[in-house]
Amino acid sequence: MKLMSFTKNGITGFGAINGDSVMDFSHKFKDLKTMLASGSTLKEGNLIPLVEVNYLPVIPNPEKIICVGVNYASHIAEMGREPGEFPLLFTRFANSQVGHNEPMLAPRESEKFDYEGELALIIGKSGKRICENKAMNYVAGYSCYNDGSVRDWQRHTSQFTAGKNFTGTGGFGPWMVSSDEINDPSELQIETRLNGTVMQSAPISDLVFNVPKLIAYISTFTELEPGDVIITGTTGGVGAARNPPVWMKAGDTVEVEISNIGTLVNPIHNAN
Repeated sequence: MKLMSFTKNGITGFGAINGDSVMDFSHKFKDLKTMLASGSTLKEGNLIPLVEVNYLPVIPNPEKIICVGVNYASHIAEMGREPGEFPLLFTRFANSQVGHNEPMLAPRESEKFDYEGELALIIGKSGKRICENKAMNYVAGYSCYNDGSVRDWQRHTSQFTAGKNFTGTGGFGPWMVSSDEINDPSELQIETRLNGTVMQSAPISDLVFNVPKLIAYISTFTELEPGDVIITGTTGGVGAARNPPVWMKAGDTVEVEISNIGTLVNPIHNAN
């Protein structure tokens, strides 16, 4: 099942993709996060043509967005780093996200706005100190993410938070594919394209800390809740590592495609 969040005529909703329409489930629960927490599986709702809705981030209101840095072997190599003993984590805020087809906003404070295609996983039930061998039972589904990074602000200090949280810099979508349709995320392939040119391409199996390891580690220090989002890291090919560097700018279009999930598309606009 593919589940998405959207707005229509200023009213928010969520539902399941059904061909060229979305089956609206908003009559039953207020949002997708609430439905995940209920454990319900809905099958009936009003059909709304996709052309009539605007995509929201898959989970517009997550309690937690936990991001993983330098987690692909190819990205570690291009950045001249060594694999860490533990995952490198930082956080995003909900208002830093935009949905599919919505503009990612290049901040006026920087010209170093970089793309990062990533696999996002959405938590489906609460858990703390989750064992690796049970971790996949806590995944509701998977989506695409563009962890847009303002590189100079990211490097102001050893902490990444400032460069990862400018408003509208993270693309999340287009939808969540439920975990029952993806048995092993390590078998997926990710590709990022800038104006049609392939910039990143790798198997998800190149992750240093895979999905079960991340869930086990993160749930040790914080209880994971339905609707929490873990962004698993980006692969080699980022703009900052190129010679000369490649930055996103107004007028560009960025696509993040993950096999068996879909393609997240975001135009780049200048922030006000």
